[in-house]
This record gives sequence, C-alpha cells and structure tokens, in this order.
Amino acid sequence: MNVQIFCLDNSSPSITCPDFVQDPQKSLVILFGSPSFLESPGRVQEVCHTFSGIPVIGCSTSGEVFGNEIKDDSLVGGILQFEWTTVQAATVPIPDPSQSFEVGQQIANDLLRPDLRGIMVLSDGLQINGSELIRGMNAILPESVIITGGLAGDGDRFKQTWVINNSMPVGGMVTAVGLYGDRIHLGHGSKGGWDYLGPERRVTRSEGNILYKLDGKPALELYKEYLGERASGLPATALLFPLALKQDGPGDEYLVRTILAVDETNQSMTFAGNIPQNSLVQLMRGNFDRLITGASEAALLTQSDDQQNTLAIAISCVGRRLALGERAEEEIEATLEVFPQGTQQIGFYSYGELSPYANGRCELHNQTMTLTTISEH
Repeated sequence: MNVQIFCLDNSSPSITCPDFVQDPQKSLVILFGSPSFLESPGRVQEVCHTFSGIPVIGCSTSGEVFGNEIKDDSLVGGILQFEWTTVQAATVPIPDPSQSFEVGQQIANDLLRPDLRGIMVLSDGLQINGSELIRGMNAILPESVIITGGLAGDGDRFKQTWVINNSMPVGGMVTAVGLYGDRIHLGHGSKGGWDYLGPERRVTRSEGNILYKLDGKPALELYKEYLGERASGLPATALLFPLALKQDGPGDEYLVRTILAVDETNQSMTFAGNIPQNSLVQLMRGNFDRLITGASEAALLTQSDDQQNTLAIAISCVGRRLALGERAEEEIEATLEVFPQGTQQIGFYSYGELSPYANGRCELHNQTMTLTTISEH
C-alpha cells in the first residue's frame, strides 16, 4: 500500500496525481475541508477532477488535522493505492433525520459483499440522527465488518455541513466507502477524558435524540443552571459540557452526547444521537490533561504496527478543541507519539464520531478522540 497526504489552501498550487496511483479500483482519496467550500466549491471540484475515476469521499470540518497540526480554511487529503484491497463508494441522501435508520440500511446494502471487511462513513453533521444511522447499518452488516467515521462539522456555528457527492460538496447526504479483501487491516480506538459534573439524573421524557425532561424538570432549564453566564452562547457553549449516557450492564462504560440545537419554546435539546427515556445521564466537563491522555489511549487501542505504510485518520469532537483551546494540538501530537514512526495522519474536528469501543459493534460517540488506521498486511 502507498500513502501520500497533502494540505491545500487558497494560495496552494493544484495537487497532481502521484505516479504510484495505478489501479482506480484499488485507490481511494479522502478529503476534509472548510465548511466554506459549500459556497465556493472550486477547490474541491479541482481535486476530485484530478482523481477522476477514483473513489473520493470527504466532508466539512470544525478544523482540519494534518500531521501534528490543526488547520482552518484548508483542504487536507490522503491518497491511498492498495496492493490487494478493492474499494467501492456509496452516497445516499437524507430526506429527514427521522429516516436515518433507513439511510443506514441503504448504505449497508449498497456496500455489502462477502469480502467486505470495513466501512468508513462520513455524514452530514446536522440533518442526521447518528445513533439511528449506525443502528441501521448494524442491522444489515455482519459483526465482523468494522465501521468507523464521523459527522461533518461547521466550526461552532451549527449552520451548514457537507459531504462529497459526484465531485461536489453538498448538504443532506451520507457517503461511505467499503474496503474489500483479506489483506486490509483497520485499527480503531475511541476515548474521551471528561470529568463528571453534578449528580446522575434520570431521563423522564425524550423522543429519539430530543431530550425534554430530566428528573421531571425541563431539560434546557436545568442545563442552563449549570452553564450560568455561558447559557447565552447555546448551543455552542454546550460543547464544553457534554452529557454522559450510562450504558446497560456491568462496569462504568458510557456514551457521550453533545447538543446540536436548543428549543426555547419546548425547553428541549436536540443531540447528535439518541437519549433513551428512563436512562441515566450525567453532565461532564473537560480536564486538559485527561483529554490529552484520552487521545493517547485511543491511539494505543488501534494496535498499529506497520512502520511505513499506514494512514491514521483522527476524528475528534469540536467540543474537545474548544475545551483545550490553545492546547488542542497537544492531542494531535499525542496520537502521533504513540503510532509507529512513519505513520501519516489526517483528520478533522467533528459533530460526532463513529467507532466501536475496543471491540464489538459500532456506536455513535461525542466528545471523543476516535482514530482509524488503514494498512495492508
């Protein structure tokens, strides 16, 4: 497998197709870029046309990851030429977030083949219920298929996101790429690093990913009590105080959920994934050192061992970037310190991360560092 990463801004010359790209059916290009490309798509189109005939997937970001740096207003990419692995892309529109489960099923059906080993999913970050999207995919795919990916970002604005469809950045879509064959290796790891804040509370009214009441009280009203002066900046300031959703069964595993929108009239909050009624939740807040340690732990979980030809895709929540502030690049540096020397890394800050825990089925996560490594063995 050959890998090359690149970063373009408005002043950069065009990218050229490297000589190692020989077989379109065994090639893949992954792009992450500024939300502004939705209004000015020329740069994205230019890159897609350079790689005409090769599957290209990508999405908008809340910051692009290139090596050990965080970029803004750029287009970062990875070019992969596999030796044994074949590639197939699929894109499906999202008519409405309520149809996220059916969209997940369609993506899975479009990509399902006996030799399917893994899928990377990139979705519109706002018009989606990420939990239902993954539930739909899990309903179709065998457990042996690894699913990773993320929800597109738009800084801290929550206005517009895009994925690539037919060489164009467009909203309201889910795109995915299937990887086929016995030689592909997909490592994955996802960790948080947030501290609990306040008591556990019971979800007493919710519908899908909309939370109405906690302990019988209006959820938004209760949330604002914790945010204090920061409440005026909702929903963006909620990224600093995500919600931990306790999982059924033994242990203390939890999923983290982040807010996409608030409704003052109904005093409700819309999250990136489901908040089941009667579940236990707890507010969280960032701890700088633990967030960075969490990024290192996620890298360790990928169990990468290839010294030269590995692409690492880092998908971290925009809430982590806001919480870490000027220290945000430390979590990007922390992952590269764990990976074998020579690993190349790209990625983006997201509105949601898709990955299994250490093992098992894929889940929607928020406020985590989620890593996928791609190599051939």
